[in-house]
Amino acid sequence: MRDAFIRALESLAERDPRVVLITGDLGFHVLDGYMARRPRQFLNAGVAEQNMTGLATGLALEGRIVFTYSIGNFPTLRCLEQLRNDAAYHEANVNVVAIGGGFSYGPLGMSHHATEDLAILRAIPGITVVAPADPWEVEYLVPWLADQRGTTYLRLDKSSAGTPREPADRYAPGCVRRLRDGDAVTLIGTGGVLHDVLAAADELARRGVAAGVLAVHALRPFDGGPIVAAARDTGAIVTVEEHVVAGGLGGLVAETLLDAGVAPRRARRLGVPPDVVGTVGTQAYLRAACGLDAAGIVRATMNLLDGRS
Repeated sequence: MRDAFIRALESLAERDPRVVLITGDLGFHVLDGYMARRPRQFLNAGVAEQNMTGLATGLALEGRIVFTYSIGNFPTLRCLEQLRNDAAYHEANVNVVAIGGGFSYGPLGMSHHATEDLAILRAIPGITVVAPADPWEVEYLVPWLADQRGTTYLRLDKSSAGTPREPADRYAPGCVRRLRDGDAVTLIGTGGVLHDVLAAADELARRGVAAGVLAVHALRPFDGGPIVAAARDTGAIVTVEEHVVAGGLGGLVAETLLDAGVAPRRARRLGVPPDVVGTVGTQAYLRAACGLDAAGIVRATMNLLDGRS
């Protein structure tokens, strides 16, 4: 997904000289081409993410469209005060790009695990929060984010769902995509773990369970209509995210249904449980440990439908 981001950003920067990319001293192999072709639209702030965010805010308030770029928690949690007080409060056009969402950098440990970012940034008023599932979505979302008023967050995963590219005139940024139809249960996923959600839906179909699948790439703005319809029309709701359960996609779905006065017949939120936080391993290993792989999603869904959870 990061390669798709750089391609989209360079295309945007070529058309608009206001675009600036600031890195926190990483990504040079990926960024080499951009740096060589657009040296006046690139800065390296060093390993100083708080300063990077303050610099980005100042440039944005002077009319630039700024993208900050680093791994997982570094451009988000490390400089949360600057994001809240400087960028978001002033509605500055600062677009925060975090590569390595979820367990993408699993072997590097919890300092590199981005598993609380969606909840924390969603709690800050005015920040657009997106977590695309495929590289082609990234290419569509980058110019859209640049046009949004205020601060945005783009969470990029090392994995992807592998869904086919939609035509640009049919893809609606901020809207939920329906990938499967089914009335027994609706699986709702965000980010690259959607690959496992789709695999789980296929396995459920082989077991005679018709599972619908909704892909959520935007947690703010949030397209609640399809979620409410799924709660009314299907037997159960299961949310899946490579993120702690508190405050992420599952929490947002629950809030949306509560506000709409719609209670699903059964519901389950799947995410990172407390006992896995801090565990080291590959992304695939950690997903399985959390029950976020296809087998774990199938198991949890069958238990839910059977009334065992």
